[in-house]
Amino acid sequence: MYKKLSVAILVSVGFAIGYSLNNIAVSNTNIKLAVVDTAKIISDSSEIKTLKSEQQSKLKAMQTTLEKAQLEISKETDADKAAKLEEKYREEINRQKIAMDENYNKRISDLNTKIHTVVANKAKSQNYDLVLPKDIVFWGGEDITADVEKELK
Repeated sequence: MYKKLSVAILVSVGFAIGYSLNNIAVSNTNIKLAVVDTAKIISDSSEIKTLKSEQQSKLKAMQTTLEKAQLEISKETDADKAAKLEEKYREEINRQKIAMDENYNKRISDLNTKIHTVVANKAKSQNYDLVLPKDIVFWGGEDITADVEKELK
Protein backbone atom coordinates (compact mmCIF):
# COMPACT_ATOMS: atom_id res chain seq x y z
CA MET A 1 0.00 0.00 0.00
CA TYR A 2 2.78 2.41 0.98
CA LYS A 3 4.60 1.57 -2.27
CA LYS A 4 1.51 2.36 -4.38
CA LEU A 5 0.99 5.64 -2.58
CA SER A 6 4.62 6.71 -3.07
CA VAL A 7 4.44 5.84 -6.80
CA ALA A 8 1.23 7.87 -7.15
CA ILE A 9 2.84 10.84 -5.41
CA LEU A 10 5.95 10.61 -7.61
CA VAL A 11 3.82 10.46 -10.75
CA SER A 12 1.77 13.44 -9.59
CA VAL A 13 4.89 15.48 -8.77
CA GLY A 14 6.46 14.54 -12.13
CA PHE A 15 3.31 15.55 -13.95
CA ALA A 16 3.15 18.88 -12.10
CA ILE A 17 6.80 19.65 -12.87
CA GLY A 18 6.39 18.70 -16.54
CA TYR A 19 3.23 20.76 -16.88
CA SER A 20 4.90 23.77 -15.25
CA LEU A 21 7.92 23.55 -17.56
CA ASN A 22 5.61 23.32 -20.55
CA ASN A 23 3.73 26.45 -19.43
CA ILE A 24 7.01 28.34 -19.07
CA ALA A 25 8.14 27.27 -22.56
CA VAL A 26 4.79 28.11 -24.17
CA SER A 27 4.30 31.42 -22.40
CA ASN A 28 7.49 32.89 -23.84
CA THR A 29 6.48 32.90 -27.53
CA ASN A 30 7.71 36.23 -28.83
CA ILE A 31 8.45 34.87 -32.27
CA LYS A 32 9.27 37.34 -35.02
CA LEU A 33 7.62 35.91 -38.13
CA ALA A 34 8.06 36.86 -41.78
CA VAL A 35 6.33 35.62 -44.91
CA VAL A 36 7.59 35.47 -48.48
CA ASP A 37 5.51 35.12 -51.64
CA THR A 38 7.83 32.83 -53.60
CA ALA A 39 5.36 32.43 -56.46
CA LYS A 40 5.39 36.21 -57.03
CA ILE A 41 9.18 36.33 -56.83
CA ILE A 42 9.49 33.57 -59.40
CA SER A 43 6.87 34.97 -61.77
CA ASP A 44 8.40 38.47 -61.62
CA SER A 45 11.95 37.19 -62.05
CA SER A 46 13.77 38.36 -65.17
CA GLU A 47 15.66 35.06 -65.11
CA ILE A 48 12.41 33.12 -65.44
CA LYS A 49 11.22 35.36 -68.27
CA THR A 50 14.51 34.79 -70.11
CA LEU A 51 14.31 31.06 -69.45
CA LYS A 52 10.76 30.88 -70.83
CA SER A 53 11.85 32.73 -73.95
CA GLU A 54 14.79 30.36 -74.44
CA GLN A 55 12.49 27.37 -73.93
CA GLN A 56 10.13 28.68 -76.61
CA SER A 57 12.96 29.07 -79.12
CA LYS A 58 14.25 25.57 -78.34
CA LEU A 59 10.74 24.15 -78.81
CA LYS A 60 10.53 25.89 -82.18
CA ALA A 61 13.88 24.35 -83.16
CA MET A 62 12.60 20.92 -82.15
CA GLN A 63 9.44 21.51 -84.16
CA THR A 64 11.54 22.46 -87.20
CA THR A 65 13.61 19.29 -86.80
CA LEU A 66 10.42 17.26 -86.56
CA GLU A 67 8.95 18.82 -89.70
CA LYS A 68 12.22 18.23 -91.57
CA ALA A 69 12.20 14.60 -90.44
CA GLN A 70 8.61 14.07 -91.55
CA LEU A 71 9.38 15.56 -94.96
CA GLU A 72 12.51 13.45 -95.50
CA ILE A 73 10.85 10.25 -94.29
CA SER A 74 7.81 10.80 -96.50
CA LYS A 75 10.07 11.27 -99.57
CA GLU A 76 12.03 8.08 -98.88
CA THR A 77 10.72 5.13 -100.87
CA ASP A 78 12.95 2.44 -99.37
CA ALA A 79 11.36 1.16 -96.13
CA ASP A 80 14.73 0.32 -94.49
CA LYS A 81 16.16 3.76 -95.21
CA ALA A 82 12.94 5.38 -93.98
CA ALA A 83 13.18 3.41 -90.72
CA LYS A 84 16.83 4.45 -90.29
CA LEU A 85 15.95 8.09 -90.94
CA GLU A 86 13.09 7.87 -88.47
CA GLU A 87 15.40 6.42 -85.81
CA LYS A 88 18.06 9.06 -86.53
CA TYR A 89 15.59 11.92 -86.10
CA ARG A 90 13.98 10.33 -83.04
CA GLU A 91 17.39 10.19 -81.35
CA GLU A 92 18.17 13.79 -82.38
CA ILE A 93 14.86 15.08 -81.00
CA ASN A 94 15.35 13.08 -77.78
CA ARG A 95 18.84 14.61 -77.36
CA GLN A 96 17.42 18.09 -77.86
CA LYS A 97 14.63 17.41 -75.35
CA ILE A 98 16.99 15.99 -72.73
CA ALA A 99 19.40 18.93 -73.13
CA MET A 100 16.51 21.39 -72.86
CA ASP A 101 15.12 19.69 -69.74
CA GLU A 102 18.52 19.51 -68.04
CA ASN A 103 19.19 23.19 -68.73
CA TYR A 104 15.74 24.15 -67.45
CA ASN A 105 16.06 22.08 -64.26
CA LYS A 106 19.54 23.43 -63.51
CA ARG A 107 18.49 27.05 -63.97
CA ILE A 108 15.36 26.58 -61.83
CA SER A 109 17.44 24.88 -59.14
CA ASP A 110 20.00 27.72 -59.23
CA LEU A 111 17.24 30.33 -58.91
CA ASN A 112 15.65 28.41 -56.03
CA THR A 113 19.00 28.27 -54.23
CA LYS A 114 19.51 31.97 -54.83
CA ILE A 115 16.06 32.78 -53.40
CA HIS A 116 16.68 30.62 -50.32
CA THR A 117 20.04 32.31 -49.72
CA VAL A 118 18.56 35.80 -49.99
CA VAL A 119 15.65 34.88 -47.68
CA ALA A 120 18.03 33.37 -45.12
CA ASN A 121 20.28 36.42 -45.20
CA LYS A 122 17.30 38.77 -44.87
CA ALA A 123 15.92 36.73 -41.96
CA LYS A 124 19.27 36.84 -40.16
CA SER A 125 19.83 40.55 -40.77
CA GLN A 126 16.34 41.49 -39.55
CA ASN A 127 16.31 38.97 -36.69
CA TYR A 128 13.36 36.87 -37.84
CA ASP A 129 12.87 33.62 -35.97
CA LEU A 130 10.78 32.05 -38.70
CA VAL A 131 10.10 32.71 -42.40
CA LEU A 132 7.22 30.89 -44.07
CA PRO A 133 5.79 30.85 -47.58
CA LYS A 134 2.97 33.37 -47.80
CA ASP A 135 0.51 30.90 -49.33
CA ILE A 136 0.43 28.74 -46.18
CA VAL A 137 -0.08 31.60 -43.70
CA PHE A 138 -3.65 32.82 -43.27
CA TRP A 139 -2.82 35.81 -41.14
CA GLY A 140 0.20 37.47 -39.58
CA GLY A 141 3.85 37.81 -40.27
CA GLU A 142 5.68 40.65 -41.93
CA ASP A 143 5.78 40.36 -45.72
CA ILE A 144 9.40 40.63 -46.88
CA THR A 145 8.73 39.70 -50.53
CA ALA A 146 9.60 43.17 -51.87
CA ASP A 147 12.89 43.21 -49.95
CA VAL A 148 13.83 39.80 -51.31
CA GLU A 149 12.97 40.85 -54.87
CA LYS A 150 15.16 43.96 -54.55
CA GLU A 151 18.12 41.87 -53.43
CA LEU A 152 17.63 39.37 -56.24
CA LYS A 153 17.87 42.09 -58.89
